[in-house]
Amino acid sequence: MTIYRYRGRGGRGDLVEGTIDAQSSEAVARQLMNTGITPVDIREERQQEDVMASLRRLRGPVTPDLAELVLLSRQMYTLTKAGVPIGQALAGLARSTRNPELKLVLENVKASVESGRELSVALAQHPNVFTSIYVNTIKIGENTGRLEDVFLRLSEYLERERDTRARIKAALRYPSFVMIAIGIAIGIINVMVIPQFARIFERAKVELPLPTRMIVATSDFFVAWWPLLAVMAVGGVLAFRAWRSTPEGTYQWDGIKLRLPIVGSIIYRATLGRFARGFAMALAAGVPLAQALSVMSQAVDNEFVGERIRNIRSGIERGDSLTRTATATGMFTPLVLQMLSVGEDAGAIDTLLVEVAEFYEREVDYDIKNLSQALEPILIAVLAVFVLIFALGVFLPLWDMAQVKLSA
Repeated sequence: MTIYRYRGRGGRGDLVEGTIDAQSSEAVARQLMNTGITPVDIREERQQEDVMASLRRLRGPVTPDLAELVLLSRQMYTLTKAGVPIGQALAGLARSTRNPELKLVLENVKASVESGRELSVALAQHPNVFTSIYVNTIKIGENTGRLEDVFLRLSEYLERERDTRARIKAALRYPSFVMIAIGIAIGIINVMVIPQFARIFERAKVELPLPTRMIVATSDFFVAWWPLLAVMAVGGVLAFRAWRSTPEGTYQWDGIKLRLPIVGSIIYRATLGRFARGFAMALAAGVPLAQALSVMSQAVDNEFVGERIRNIRSGIERGDSLTRTATATGMFTPLVLQMLSVGEDAGAIDTLLVEVAEFYEREVDYDIKNLSQALEPILIAVLAVFVLIFALGVFLPLWDMAQVKLSA
């Protein structure tokens, strides 16, 4: 719909102005004539963007997040279950979405579907929005005639994925703020506070203890070389991003994240839970085992774990069992391997994988709830060391100066 501004004459010749939301100017004219208004001028109104819309336009296209994909999948499930044609459903969702990038994608997908392409093929043309597991699951739904069930499974999978990521970010938010505050405090003290004390100690001409000499030397270094340090910090961030964007850098960094103290184990188990949940969904939808593993190696969002999933696929293609190849990767605990073995023997791997996913998700939930308690002692120890060094460096010379005055 487009907003049109019109000017016309009423039944008694009085001037009438206003706006109408319609498909075309001809539709506006017909609507005005039906209400007894003779149109004089009809023009498309150019809507002014608000400040936030202008900022979003300058920032460029915004890739839809998981919350938007969850809502999209839920709506598609409802519409397809009600028997609404795919093209009509996509058109309605494109009009209702608030994300300009997602609106454009849905319009392109609708045009592709109406031109004769399958929905999965149309979605595959937008890999930055729809992942390989999303596309392949939709493809299986099309082949089996259970598209509405597939959309429901995808919405549940994406919702759990979003909740897990949100909980991890929320748990890391407090420690991150504390570390940033400590860094800012150290910078302010080194640049503004310690130089004042250094001038006092210099005028007193007393011998400075080792802690004082350390913090004064550190402060002098910060004051003299802060421009170089700032350039080095920015350069380091840019170099790190460039390295992480390479295949080798991505693989190494994903492995480092899993070995981080305290946080690494949470990320690792959350990744394995994501793999088990997505793998179970793909198998339940009818995706072949090797193809499902190939899809999940890209969907886990961790190249280090993805490489091991590809090793499982290679072992299965050589004729090995799922349990044996999973054991060779060293990724899973003995309890999980036992559950996989039972599922493989019973022919219910997808059901047992759901149990595996719930096992990892329960562990991740417990660790996330206790993450702050685990990090607080470390943060307190860092603050204690910082305060101790600063206190010794500042108050020991002051104590010596007071002793000199008392002896005099």
